[in-house]
Amino acid sequence: MIRVLAPLFLSLPLFAALPTAQEALALAFPGAEFTRKEHVLSEAQAGRVKALAQVEMTGRWTVAYEARKNGTLVGIGLFDTHRVRTLNETLLVAVSPEGRVLRVEAVAFREPAEYMAKEAWIKQFEGKGLDPQLSLKGTIHPLSGATLTAHAMTDAARRCLALHQVLYKEVQ
Repeated sequence: MIRVLAPLFLSLPLFAALPTAQEALALAFPGAEFTRKEHVLSEAQAGRVKALAQVEMTGRWTVAYEARKNGTLVGIGLFDTHRVRTLNETLLVAVSPEGRVLRVEAVAFREPAEYMAKEAWIKQFEGKGLDPQLSLKGTIHPLSGATLTAHAMTDAARRCLALHQVLYKEVQ
């Protein structure tokens, strides 16, 4: 019986567990200390984020994790929860002080595993800033078999970069 089940078990795909929010922050900013900051966007700020991102907002309340090493800001971690197809995904988008994506990390993915983006595909966001080329028609390659995931992740990156610009780069 074990001989029959072993090949079946070994043929099943193995999926690594997703990191917790704290683990994702530590991966994005190794050795950093974090300060949690809650932001409630004014209507004007929310409108500005939407205009910059060119995607829908998911709400006006957000939490940013300011990452510092030796007192120097090394980046901001923003979590974005959004619907992919019918269920939610939560991403950490780590943004440099200059406004470029340092890392994107999924911390929750409720859709079937086959729709989840692979790490190699996600890496293409690294180094990207908020510009028209940050799109599936620009520098982000489509994701075969998971188009809705690709759109959701790209929109989340745009939203987080726009939030970073409004909250940290523009004079309030």
